[in-house]
Amino acid sequence: MSAAETGQINPPAAASPTEKDTSNQTKDSAPSSTMADTPAAGVAKAPFPHPLPQCKPPAPAILTTDQEKKYQELLESVKKWENVPKTAAKKSEEEPLSDDERMWLTKECLLRYLRAVKWASAAAAEKRLLDTVIWRREYGTNGFTADYISPENETGKLIILGYDNDGRPCLYMDPSKQNTEKSDRQVHNLVFMLERAIDLMPAGVESIALLINFKNSTSAKNPSLGQGKQVLSILQGQYPERNGKSLISELPWYVSTFFKLISPLIDPVTKEKMKFNEPFGQFIPPVQLMKSYGGEVEFEYDHSVYWPTLNQMCDKLRAERKARWEARGKQIGDSEFILKGGDEAAPAEP
Repeated sequence: MSAAETGQINPPAAASPTEKDTSNQTKDSAPSSTMADTPAAGVAKAPFPHPLPQCKPPAPAILTTDQEKKYQELLESVKKWENVPKTAAKKSEEEPLSDDERMWLTKECLLRYLRAVKWASAAAAEKRLLDTVIWRREYGTNGFTADYISPENETGKLIILGYDNDGRPCLYMDPSKQNTEKSDRQVHNLVFMLERAIDLMPAGVESIALLINFKNSTSAKNPSLGQGKQVLSILQGQYPERNGKSLISELPWYVSTFFKLISPLIDPVTKEKMKFNEPFGQFIPPVQLMKSYGGEVEFEYDHSVYWPTLNQMCDKLRAERKARWEARGKQIGDSEFILKGGDEAAPAEP
């Protein structure tokens, strides 16, 4: 399987001490390294940088006259934001929007919030949007560093690898690899990885594919009901329209009970996106799907390789996006499609 087929980038392996010293050996002397010193051929250890060429999002819906009017109304209101509360507390101290916050407020972002309120009104979308800006400030979303999160993900319990048939980044969750005690940082890890999946979204893609496999998990390693409610609240409230598909398999009875308990809290639209015990290969190209999930990718999680590679990729993409935004005038309501490198001559119109 070629790199062109999979889109895989594997960092070059560092030269072993024996490889570095071979220049001082005679032709008859043999290096002391063995096959075990190097990864097996074809084993992936890093994220895929992009989806397969044929994996593209469906064409976006064209706005109706009424929807366009509500979008323009929302845009004009958000542009007037001067100072925003730092927390959700009453009489909280306020401060101006940062450049990162202004860049986050893209056209597509505003449209996601309008869809989230089912186009009820620009005012309803503005309230939810403002609530999220305040939540991101108070929760510290942009302050979670790779070093802070790293201990949570040393076993690879959350992995971004490959893209589904619609070009969505795939975020794998493997509860059996839980390696820490229940804490706030466990949820911070999920938010951090969700943000990295957003970084990796190609132009025109706005959502992720969430893959959860409970095989080999135990009740002690699965999230508590309280954590489940917290995560659901964050995903539905602060990341509307970001869950494109949830593929869930190998549910033990206690997890099924867990889903039944939180089911009343799940938005009907979200429920429609949840698929239980369906073959992952129906939704994700096998050449970008882990073998343990029914695909062809022999993936081995090596934190020392995967973690820096993922974060370097995302840092680079964010820097490129910000450079484009600054070059285009640092405007609220700019095109996310173009900021992510889409063709400026023919941007995707939501």
